Amino acid sequence: MSTPARPVPPTALPTRLPGPERLELGTATASYQVEGASTEDGRGPSIWDTFTARPGTIRDGSDGSVACDSYRRYTEDADLVAGAGLDWYRFSVAWPRIVPEGRGRVEQRGLDYYDRLVDALLERGVKPTGTLYHWDLPQPLEDEGGWLERGTAEAFADYAEVVHGRLGDRVGLWATHNEPWCAAYLGYAAGVHAPGRREGGRAHRAAHHLMLGHALAAERLRAGTHPVDVGIVLNLAPIWPEHPERPEVRDVADGVDAIRNRVWLDPLVDGAYDAGLLRVAPELADDELVRPGDLERIRGSADWVGLNYYTPVRPDLPGAGRADHPEGGAYPGTAPFELVVREPVTDIGWEIDASGLDELIRTTAERTGLPVLVMENGAACADTDVVEGTVRDEDRIAYLRDHLAAAERARGAGADLRAYVVWTLLDNFEWAEGYTKTFGIVHIDPQTQDRTPKASYHWLAETIRARG
Repeated sequence: MSTPARPVPPTALPTRLPGPERLELGTATASYQVEGASTEDGRGPSIWDTFTARPGTIRDGSDGSVACDSYRRYTEDADLVAGAGLDWYRFSVAWPRIVPEGRGRVEQRGLDYYDRLVDALLERGVKPTGTLYHWDLPQPLEDEGGWLERGTAEAFADYAEVVHGRLGDRVGLWATHNEPWCAAYLGYAAGVHAPGRREGGRAHRAAHHLMLGHALAAERLRAGTHPVDVGIVLNLAPIWPEHPERPEVRDVADGVDAIRNRVWLDPLVDGAYDAGLLRVAPELADDELVRPGDLERIRGSADWVGLNYYTPVRPDLPGAGRADHPEGGAYPGTAPFELVVREPVTDIGWEIDASGLDELIRTTAERTGLPVLVMENGAACADTDVVEGTVRDEDRIAYLRDHLAAAERARGAGADLRAYVVWTLLDNFEWAEGYTKTFGIVHIDPQTQDRTPKASYHWLAETIRARG
């Protein structure tokens, strides 16, 4: 499964992991959330196309078939990134746009699109960094069992090789997966994300296969012609038990930490699943699932680790009368618990606490010994204050200001933090929330697809200028 690479211009070098000298800034999007054109140029169906077609799965009944029309308007998006003075644009590649059936035939028109996107960014002085999997699994692979099956990890490695073979002359910084916790546990346990399955403890199979797929893909990328720095982007969370003085609450919090954080970090760092994790996820002790050599392969497979942070996680015992949290079903095997959310919160209901980002950067850098990249951080805001056609999102500015300062504190304390990436460039299809929640620093008119920078975009641009 190889495809000929384009000739490398004499001055072109692949973008690589930045050094520790300065904190680089960027913004990010994901393919299904912004591209649209879901049936064009040979793109096959993804699990999100199938999931959004099921009544009741998406809050407003919408889908990503049009999204932000970035498949056509990618140059406008590149102009916006460059106009803000950002170093990076983090994009994801749609697997069904490249390998429509999940394995086998390669669709050259899909590769051509990402060629154009990467070149447009480089022409504007923006560093493209790629993510190979941001949840849009080809539906034919899901029909075979999806991430519950080992074959999906092997197909993912083939796909990764194809993408890097085409783009690796210009893109040398790659994430394999974005937030595998969501893919495994929101998708296969809680059922609130595609593919919408409630498999209980079998979701741990998906977690292992996602990590195996990461390791297999990293091997393929490193074996390619072009130099590469490979990482994985995790939505780790600081786990703050609501009543840490109570042993039973600490026990619950340990189970939550195992499934939210350690199921990813332990194999990456230690090549093992720890005893506390195996108590809540005994499936991971199955020799048929975790085969000889798997964990050794995963250990040391990342050159860097990415963090996506929005909010802390506060577990408590059940019975406080709080409403069910949508993530409650995403921790199979743990003792029953509730998640506490303190004020203030964003428009999506997530607690705002920038100290969690500071803590997470420090603990992750210490735990892994790897460079850390904050690959997503941002806020859903109501965006109701509009003056002369511009969204005055002062609440988003405050969120970003505080979290960027927290990232700088962690860096100042010695954590090897290399980048801070704002989620997200554009108001887009926000998964199960549809278009009801907006994270963008640029407003999208849903009828015309016109892009209008918000006050937060201008604040970010001015912050970058002030930083020099």
